[in-house]
Amino acid sequence: MDKNGNPVLPQKFSSFSSSAREEKLRESDRNLSLGNIKLEPYEKKELDLSKNQIKEEDEEGENGDEETNVENASHGEDSNPPAENEPDFATLSEEVDQFLASLTDPEKSDEVPEIPESVIDKFFDVVEKEVKKYENADERWVPEHDDLPLLPAIGRVLRLSTETEKFCAEPKYAHAMNRAGGILHLFMALLEEEFYLLLLEDPHVDSHRAISSGRSQEPDRCVLPPTSTEEEGELNESSLPYPSEIIERLQEIATTMISAGYTTECCQIFSIARRNAFESSLLSLGFERPSIDDLVRMAWEPLEGEITTWIKVFKHAMTKGFPLERDLANKVFDNNKSISSEFFQNLVRESVLHLLNFPEAMFMTKCSAEKLFKMLDIYETLKDCEIVIESFFPEEGLKGEEEDPTVSYNLDLKSEVASVRSRIGESARAIFCDLERSIKADSAKTPVPGGAVHPLTRYVMNYLKYACEYKNTLEEIFREHHKTSCDDDEKPDKGNNNNSDNPFAAQLVEVMDLLNSNLDMKSKLYKDLSLSYIFLMNNGRYITQKIKGSEETCALLGETWIRNRSADVRNYHKNYQRETWSRVLTCLRNDGLMVKGSVQKPVLKERFKSFNSMFEEIHRVQSTWVVSDEQLKSELRVSIQAVVVQAYRSFKGRFEQHFSAGRQTEKYIKYSVEDLERLVDELFEGTPASIVKRR
Repeated sequence: MDKNGNPVLPQKFSSFSSSAREEKLRESDRNLSLGNIKLEPYEKKELDLSKNQIKEEDEEGENGDEETNVENASHGEDSNPPAENEPDFATLSEEVDQFLASLTDPEKSDEVPEIPESVIDKFFDVVEKEVKKYENADERWVPEHDDLPLLPAIGRVLRLSTETEKFCAEPKYAHAMNRAGGILHLFMALLEEEFYLLLLEDPHVDSHRAISSGRSQEPDRCVLPPTSTEEEGELNESSLPYPSEIIERLQEIATTMISAGYTTECCQIFSIARRNAFESSLLSLGFERPSIDDLVRMAWEPLEGEITTWIKVFKHAMTKGFPLERDLANKVFDNNKSISSEFFQNLVRESVLHLLNFPEAMFMTKCSAEKLFKMLDIYETLKDCEIVIESFFPEEGLKGEEEDPTVSYNLDLKSEVASVRSRIGESARAIFCDLERSIKADSAKTPVPGGAVHPLTRYVMNYLKYACEYKNTLEEIFREHHKTSCDDDEKPDKGNNNNSDNPFAAQLVEVMDLLNSNLDMKSKLYKDLSLSYIFLMNNGRYITQKIKGSEETCALLGETWIRNRSADVRNYHKNYQRETWSRVLTCLRNDGLMVKGSVQKPVLKERFKSFNSMFEEIHRVQSTWVVSDEQLKSELRVSIQAVVVQAYRSFKGRFEQHFSAGRQTEKYIKYSVEDLERLVDELFEGTPASIVKRR
C-alpha cells in the first residue's frame, strides 16, 4: 500500500534492468539496437480501482484479520490444521488449473467466478518460497534439482496474472494480480541472471574449437551457406556453440521471459553475450582491428599479413560465424522468429560495417605495384560475399513496408559493401595502370651484359602473368571504371577495334607495346649490332613463351598478336645471321680463286686465313653472349651449322688437295668440320671459351 492506501504493483528489478545493466551496456561499447522490433515490455497492471474500493478492501481485510486473531486466540493450537492435511503442490496445481479453466470457459464469460483464495495464496506461497531460495544463494538454479517443477509453476503464475486482469475491479482478483506480479518480478531477475550465465558457457569463447579446427581452412572463394536439405544436416546441433541441453534451457528461458513481457531484457542479454562470443571468434583468427592510422603507416610486409588475416576473418564470418549465430538465434527464439531475425540482421549489419573499416583504410595507403594482387583478393572477397550478405537480408520487407527502417538499414549495408568493393576496384585499376608509367620511367643507359633478358622484361611479364590470373576480375573492374582510362591524353588512338569491348585487354596490349618500344630503345645501347639482335631475340622469345604459358594472357592478347610477335623474333634471327656470318661466308666463295682453270694458291691461303681469324673472333666474343632459352639457343646453333659449317665442308673438300700434306695444311686449314661443329655448340653459353685446335 502507498501512503494513500492504494495497492502498488511491484516494479521490475534485475541485474539487467538497474543502473548496473546500463553500466554493462556502456562497457560493451556496442550498438545493440533492436531495430524496429515492436517490443511489448511487461505492462505493470495498474488497478483501475477507486480509492473508496481500495479502502473498503483494506477495512474488510483488517476486520477479517482481527476476527481471525480472536478466533485463533480462542482455539489456540487447535486452529492450525495438522500438517498431513495440507494439500501437496501437485494438488494445488490441479486446483489452480481448474480455476484457470473456469476463467476461460466461454459459457461463463459474463460471470465472475469465485476465486479460491486459500488455494491461490498457498500456491503463491510455495512458488515464492522456491524462487527466493535462489535469490541470494551461491548455488545456481538448475531446473533438474528443483524441489518442485518451477518453470511450469511460473507458467501458472503468469496465466493467473493475465487471466485475472479482466476482473481487476474485484478486490480478491486485484490481490491475486499483485501477488502474481511480485513473484514474476522475482523470478524474472533469476531468469535474467541464469540466461546470461548460460550464454557465457560457450566453449568457443575459451578454446575456439570450431574456429581452430581442421574445418577452418577456407577456400579462396566465399560460398553461400548451406541451404539444401542435405547440406542443412551439416549445421546440426553439434555445430552450434552449446550442447543440446543448454540450448533447450535457453529456449525455455527466452520463451518464459518474452511471455512475461521481458522481451527487451532477454534480447539485450542475448545480444551482448553473442556479440562478445562473435568478437572472440574473430580474435582467435588473429584479427585485432588495427586502426586506420596504423594501417596507413604500416610497411608493406606486415600490411600484407594483415590483409591476409582480414580476408580469412571476413570469409570465416560469412561462411561460418554468421550462419552459426543465425542457427543459434533460430533455436533459442524458436517461437519468436521475428526476434531471432532482427537480432541476426543487427549482428551482421554491425559486424560487417566494422570489418569494412579495414578495406576502406586501403584507399588511404600509397599505391604501389606489389599491392595489386592483395587489392584484387580483397575485391574478390567482397564480391563473392555480397551474394552471402544478400541471402542474409531477404527483400520481404519491400512489399508494403516501404517505411520500415530495418529494410532501409539493410539496403544501406548492401550499398556500403558494393561501394567499398567499387573503390577497391578503382584502386586496383590505378595500380595496374601505373605499370605503364613504370615502363616509361625505366630509361637505364647501361645495356644488359651478353644481350640477356632485361630485368624489366622479366618483371613486367611475371607481373602480367599473375595479373591475368585475375582476368575476369580485372575485366569487370576495367569495364566498371572504363570512363577514366589510364593517361588518356598521352595515348594515341590506335584504332584497335578488336578490344573495344574489353578495356582490360586493350590496356594489356598498350602495356606490351610500351614494353616493346622500351626494349627497342635499349637494344640501341649495344655497339655490336649482332648483339642487339641477340638481345631482342632473347627478350622477344621470353615474352612469347610467357604469354603462351598463360592461357588467360593468350586469350586477352589473341593469336594474331602472338603470331606477329613470333614473326618479329624470326626476323631478329635472320638479321643476326646476316650481320654476323655474311662476311664469314664471303671467305668460302669460289669467286676469284680460279684463273684460266687453275687455282690461285695465294688467294686460297688468304681465304682460309681470313676465315680462321673471323671465326675465332666470333667464337671468342659470342661464347660470352647469353641465350637462356634452350630452344632458341638450339635453333641458332643449328642454323649456323646449316649455313656456315656446310659451306666450310664444301669449300674445304674442294680445295684441301691444293695444299701439301703436313705443316702447310695445318697452317691454313686449322679446323676440321667436326671442330667447327663443336665450336659452334660453345656459342651463347655466357662464359668465355678457348679454342682447342685439332690434333
